[in-house]
Amino acid sequence: MPGAGGAPPILDFSRFYQGDLRAKQQLVKEVRNCCLHNGFFQITGHNVPIELQNRIMDWNKKFFDLELEQKNKINKDTSNTWNRGYELMKSQILEEGTNPELKEGFYIGDEISKEHPYFVNKKLNSGPNMWPSNDDLPNVTDFKATALDYYSQVVSLAKDILKVLALTLDLEETWFDDFVSGAVATMRLLHYPSQPPDSPAKLTRGIGAHTDFGCVTILLQDKVAGLQVYDYSTKEWLDVAPTPGAFVVNLGNLMMRWSNDRYISNLHRVINVSGAERYSIPVFFSGNPYYVVKCLPNCVQEGEEPKWPPITVEQAILDGYSDSYGRAERFKKDAETKTKSEGVQQVVVTEIAGA
Repeated sequence: MPGAGGAPPILDFSRFYQGDLRAKQQLVKEVRNCCLHNGFFQITGHNVPIELQNRIMDWNKKFFDLELEQKNKINKDTSNTWNRGYELMKSQILEEGTNPELKEGFYIGDEISKEHPYFVNKKLNSGPNMWPSNDDLPNVTDFKATALDYYSQVVSLAKDILKVLALTLDLEETWFDDFVSGAVATMRLLHYPSQPPDSPAKLTRGIGAHTDFGCVTILLQDKVAGLQVYDYSTKEWLDVAPTPGAFVVNLGNLMMRWSNDRYISNLHRVINVSGAERYSIPVFFSGNPYYVVKCLPNCVQEGEEPKWPPITVEQAILDGYSDSYGRAERFKKDAETKTKSEGVQQVVVTEIAGA
């Protein structure tokens, strides 16, 4: 079984584009095995040039090199209401019982005007992108062009991956066409500082153990390791070593739900103990926000009820956001309450000591 006892395998995706039917069928078989095993695989031979991958990663590093004050001018929580722009360090807790995560992010998506129906109707993550000023980030025009070109090409790749996934489920290659039409996807530039050597390993995460909310995630890593995938067969965390030019692909909760839990949306996390700064760029492909996902008929045994009721793409993603960001907010409030309580106790002790 691909992935058993090792990191997610690297598959040659070029077989999807070639005219060799047998090679394409072999790719479909390998992807199916990965989806059944742990929902993760890596691909080379795709159509996203490595030069473009390198350019967007360079801009990723340049953006996070800005001063906090400069990044905060386009903070996604204060500059807009549609989830675009900069996200502060320690904004999320994806793993219950851990500290807020040691990562900062920058959210980018399709350029949606304020006249677009998605924006008017406040659909999932839809609106204009937020960009730094040229004063803060010189040559920001190239940053925009590179980011949007990369985003477009990876979204196109996601649609090709879904064609392969359709074939793995014994469906027509075009089965997901309505789902991908008008799809919403979110790209996150991410920066992980190295974890402090004295930090409690069981509490400190770059990203805590979690599953992704959407349909498919396509991840570009830089040269610094840190991503780990849980392998249920061996009950261990597997390191996913960065491979130049390769994308890490994983299924999200929406695809697992769609397949009636036949396919796996798997636990993964980031722990950066490398001593170096780590950068990565995931693209989360969610789908058309209006689309209603129902368990596939051929994934439900005859006479049995589906494990999941129908749900819109938008609601599925919003439920995931609510859990993770709500957890971080509760952590902050609990910490503030504890600090205030300790302060009151200290005042009482001081007063008693002085009495």
